[in-house]
Amino acid sequence: MATSFAMWAAGAATNGSSLPILLPLLLIPVLYLLMIRPQQKRQKQWQAMLSSIKTGDRITTAGGIRGTILSIKDDAVVIRVAPDNLKLEVVKNAIASVTTQDDSK
Repeated sequence: MATSFAMWAAGAATNGSSLPILLPLLLIPVLYLLMIRPQQKRQKQWQAMLSSIKTGDRITTAGGIRGTILSIKDDAVVIRVAPDNLKLEVVKNAIASVTTQDDSK
């Protein structure tokens, strides 16, 4: 198998075909468009969501805890969790989604 690959590579080099050499260079823009750019877009949307949270919004954490924001600190929020009105302090980075009061109509 190794000898057939070596013969193929030697044949490609002598025939003047530069496709095996250019293929990795052509794949970089495709990978950027298909993988990196959408992830950057989602990251920007998530950061915008975190910066727009306010008291009274209902949130869901990455761990699945749902609650209402009581207060906002620098890097954390205090939420009230039903049914016992338990107060929890959650890091902002753990917030997965936000439902504002206007969305609950």
